[in-house]
Amino acid sequence: KPYTLVGNLGRWYDGVRDNPNCVAAVNLKRVQEALRSVEEYGKLFGADFARQIELLRYRTYTLERAIVRGVEARRALTDARLYVLLTGSQCPAALDWTIAQAAAGGAAVFQLREKNLPDAELIARARDVRRWTRQANALFVVNDRPDIAKLVGADGVHLGQDDMPVADARRIVGAGMLIGVSTHSVEQLRTAVLDGADYLGVGPTFPSRTKTFAEFPGLEFVRAAASETSLPAFALGGIGPENVADVVAAGLRRIAVSAAVAAADDPEAV
Repeated sequence: KPYTLVGNLGRWYDGVRDNPNCVAAVNLKRVQEALRSVEEYGKLFGADFARQIELLRYRTYTLERAIVRGVEARRALTDARLYVLLTGSQCPAALDWTIAQAAAGGAAVFQLREKNLPDAELIARARDVRRWTRQANALFVVNDRPDIAKLVGADGVHLGQDDMPVADARRIVGAGMLIGVSTHSVEQLRTAVLDGADYLGVGPTFPSRTKTFAEFPGLEFVRAAASETSLPAFALGGIGPENVADVVAAGLRRIAVSAAVAAADDPEAV
């Protein structure tokens, strides 16, 4: 039977190898099983030796996420070029109308970014946005809160550099949910990839109307990110119709926007 990923990446079935990803995934599993055996045998030589083998085994899990999950993320986000971040107070119109209009214009992913709502209100709003994004055939991501993303059945959670680590978020949301990470330097980008991020935010590219930054990595970072990884990467920060061509010229063909679409009178047209 063909190789299949079921549930989490710890379950695998041996069989036909019909693509390089299958070969990589199966052999990573074999390495992990071998290291587990060495770890157990190593306890005869002392706890420190066994602990070092255990840490090496954990590193293979990171490699597995970077390789196997990367393929799954690219598949899930194949057609996603426009990612819209939504905050209710910044939308002049109703959220459901904004989502429907933006999706009609080509938006494929919507992130709910609410920093100031009490949990009960945030959960209620997230459930509404989950329903509206399903109706629009779009992906839904919750900002910062993997617990709420899991609770409302979101497609993903997005983490900033000051939020919890990817590994901890993964324990909450499970293997099947997308985890995105905002990055502001090549070093942060590389760390996010090796930590198991499914997609990346790259920026800030330009000054933003909705968020304040002390520094701007700018288009130079966009160029570096485009050459650094094949994971889905969305340029973000101050992008609109007037400068999106510069982002594309720098090498990224996916963008994340907020006010440019959410605050527009005609989100579909924008």
